Amino acid sequence: MATIDVTDATFQSEVLDSDKPVLVDFWADWCGPCRMIAPSIKDISEEYGETLKVAKVDVDDNPAVPGRYGVVGIPTLMLFKGGEVVERVTGALPKDGIVAKVLPHINE
Repeated sequence: MATIDVTDATFQSEVLDSDKPVLVDFWADWCGPCRMIAPSIKDISEEYGETLKVAKVDVDDNPAVPGRYGVVGIPTLMLFKGGEVVERVTGALPKDGIVAKVLPHINE
């Protein structure tokens, strides 16, 4: 499954109401570290798409959701399960670091 773009307007339906865990990448076009991890995020969405939804929120175009969840630095990754944040990572991690944070929650 490919990553999906989520907005302030679609966050509730796409993330909070999802029946699958959702990894949300809070990013911006001007953010170098965000561009660095983008290929890893894409790979994760393709490899784990059966059990995990992967979404991207552009913080410049959608300020309400990042504000609600206290996103002050990007990239910030949050894993939502059952509408709740169960994991949070700020900064650019390598793909295996991201997977190590996410896998325990999708294999429960």
